Parts: sequence; C-alpha cells; structure tokens
Amino acid sequence: MTIEEAIKTAIEYEIRIRDIYLEAVAAVNDAVGKKVFETLGNDEQRHIDYLKHKLSQLKETGTISPEKLDSAVPSKEIINQEADKVKALVAKDFLGIRQQMLSKALKVEIETRDFYQKMVNELPAEGRALFERFLEIENNHIQAVQFELDYLGKTGYWFDFKEFDME
Repeated sequence: MTIEEAIKTAIEYEIRIRDIYLEAVAAVNDAVGKKVFETLGNDEQRHIDYLKHKLSQLKETGTISPEKLDSAVPSKEIINQEADKVKALVAKDFLGIRQQMLSKALKVEIETRDFYQKMVNELPAEGRALFERFLEIENNHIQAVQFELDYLGKTGYWFDFKEFDME
C-alpha cells in the first residue's frame, strides 16, 4: 500500500468512527452521554481534517512533514490519574442504546487501531511517522471507550484490572 492509499483508507476509517459518535450524540438523551460522544466525535473530525491536509500536502509536494497532532482524549496515564473524577461524572443510568453505541464504537476503534498498526509495520519511515501518532491516539480512544463500558456495565474491571474477586 502506498502512503497516499494509506491516508485515503485512514480517512475512511476516521469518517466511519466519527459518524458512529455523531449517531450516538443524537441517540442519547443525558448530558454526560452526549458530552462523551461529542468529544470523541470532534476528536475524530480533527483526525479527518489532519489526514486531508496531509493528503493535500503529499499531492502538492510529494512528501509529508510531521506536525503535532493533538487529541481531546487524554493518555491512558492521565485517564488513570483522573479516573475518580471521570467516574463521578458518568450517569448512573447509562444503559440500552448508549451502551450499544459504545460497543459499536469500540469495535470500530479496534479495527481502526489495527489498520494503523499495520501501516506502522509496513510503510516506509515517512508514512510510519504519520501513523505512529494515530496509533497512539486510537489506543487512548479504545481505553476511554472500554473504561466507559466497564464502568457502565459494572463488569468488576477498571481499565482491564479486576476490581474485586468473588472468591
């Protein structure tokens, strides 16, 4: 796959996940749920804009230059540090359609992360540098969505760590 093809494919992935989050904003009726999905959707839109800029740059100059790509979703470390604050903000009745939307989003976030991992493994250095940051961001998105699902589903897990044991 060429860098241009990889960027175009990445845009398709980002549009897909953005649209899931926009659908979720419309589907939920509590303010906290809307804010979570809106934040994630806006982050995905920034990814789309960034990738389109890189595609234009590649077409105009034949190369891409690294630029900082920020994310509204904090790193796993920061999420862990702020977990109690986030936990207090989550609506207690987050069930049904909202949980389904998170599950749908998690599936697509994982698919997107896997694509970025493949690009990091297969592309030459110029393309690899572009997709390494996206890989990091998608991993953070997965952690954030999984956090929401674990908390809302009361699975007994908190960021993949078992909170309690019934034995």
